[in-house]
Parts: sequence; structure tokens; C-alpha cells
Amino acid sequence: MTDAIHAKIDSMVTSNDVVLFMKGTPLFPQCGFSSKAVAILEHLGVGFESVDVLQDMEVRQGIKEFSDWPTIPQLYVKGEFIGGSDIMMEMYEAGELGELMAQKKVAPAS
Repeated sequence: MTDAIHAKIDSMVTSNDVVLFMKGTPLFPQCGFSSKAVAILEHLGVGFESVDVLQDMEVRQGIKEFSDWPTIPQLYVKGEFIGGSDIMMEMYEAGELGELMAQKKVAPAS
């Protein structure tokens, strides 16, 4: 990953409370895992920024190196990598993802 891509990704995850790197967009997810991740965040009622990795191959590869996580989607909350859709689902079902959003004072969706 180039320094420029690292800086771009770092800026995305630090300048937004919640960022979901996904395939597609929240309205038109391009894989089931991204769709599940969007549904969880929408159900929690939190605002989030989405990044369609299919639009930028350097970001698509770079985010995997940035997080040392091999798959998409990837969720970041207040600059911290949380995980992919399976981890999101486990945390959501256990009530932990909602608690995390409250602890981090994540703003609700507008």
C-alpha cells in the first residue's frame, strides 16, 4: 500500500464516527455480507459513512492491509477497527455493538 492510500484510508476512518468499507452502497449493496452489515447499522439507528471499495481497487486492497483483515465489509467506529459482518452480527446479537455505539457517543442517523 502506498503512503497516499494509507493516508486516504486513515483520514476516512478518523474523520467519521462510523465508517463501513463495503461492496456497493447502502442502497445497493453488491454482496450479502455488505447487505447484512448495512442492515445492522440501520437497525441500530446510527449514522455512518460508507466507502464502496468496488470503485477504487487501491482502497479495496489497501483497507485489507490497513486493518490486517482479509475480507470486506469492514467496520470502524471512532477510528477503531471492529471487524467484518460476522463479528458485527455476533456483537449485535449479544447487545455489544449497540453498547459500543453508546459508549463511543456515536450520533444517530439523521
